[in-house]
Amino acid sequence: MAKLEISDLHVSVITDDTSKEILRGVNLTIDAGETHAIMGPNGSGKSTLAYSLAGHPKYRVTSGTVLLDGTDVLSMTVDQRARAGLFLAMQYPVEIPGVTTSNFLRTAATAVRGQAPGVRQWLKEVKDEMESLQMDPDFAQRSVNEGFSGGEKKRHEILQMSLLKPKIAILDETDSGLDIDALRIVSEGVNRYKADSAAAGEAVGVLLITHYTRILRYIQPDFVHVFVAGQVAESGGSELAEELEADGYVRFTGQAVPA
Repeated sequence: MAKLEISDLHVSVITDDTSKEILRGVNLTIDAGETHAIMGPNGSGKSTLAYSLAGHPKYRVTSGTVLLDGTDVLSMTVDQRARAGLFLAMQYPVEIPGVTTSNFLRTAATAVRGQAPGVRQWLKEVKDEMESLQMDPDFAQRSVNEGFSGGEKKRHEILQMSLLKPKIAILDETDSGLDIDALRIVSEGVNRYKADSAAAGEAVGVLLITHYTRILRYIQPDFVHVFVAGQVAESGGSELAEELEADGYVRFTGQAVPA
């Protein structure tokens, strides 16, 4: 069963030949079947953690370890991390003009699975997953995310997750910019993949980064972690998220949000 172990992780962001430390000793373990929610104020390092795990070159790991099933993630290239079972749903999905969504998805699936899926079976897989996410099938022939609304881009991220079948799914503010209906559909997509992976004996671990509790009403977390100044300041259950919704982060930052 999958396990992601993050130990004393320190990460700096590189901009214009300067380096600034963002993560200051993150410790977190995600086991198969668990959903962990990370909440915290802007600038606390939540997205830095996500992109560091995925291997973004802008972020430099200065110390610490990340293990996936006992294997060193930090020594892997970006594509090796994806093949090993790490998946990142981006907060701001990028557009890729000239590359159709269908070709993009099949190329990614081929890389992860080690062989190209049969065309007939693949078309059925994509069609079924798009229907479950209430995506227009015509989107498969459009360029990746080009002209997609915010909600459509986020549905496409969940579509990728469902087709690539990762061991650990990192969802970086997947709820950002979604209306109520899109939030429900995206959340149902995550929950469906969690249930399907568990039924197949390959339960996925989920790391969900969010500012708000509204998505946690759909995707029930097993653990909630408060992220402040590049560290996990406190961990608890769903009751911790409700406390944050009611009182904000003042207990952790010492600063109240201006009215």
